Amino acid sequence: MIDASVRVWHDEEGWGILDSPQTPGGCWAHFSAIEMAEFRSLSVGQVVALEWEAGEQDGWHYRAVRVVLPDTESTT
Repeated sequence: MIDASVRVWHDEEGWGILDSPQTPGGCWAHFSAIEMAEFRSLSVGQVVALEWEAGEQDGWHYRAVRVVLPDTESTT
């Protein structure tokens, strides 16, 4: 897992872009990749832990496969 910050998040569409040094240009993220029990949403500027993969998604070169809020990060 790497640290990333939320550049933009579209609640109404359920996706956004996360930034980290390992994903230059940004990493596309879907709400289904966020590990949380309640409504899955992120806030601009929020720092999260990220697992990603290389692959085209809506014009982005990287996509999130797992997004975890730091205070809920599991040890698995």
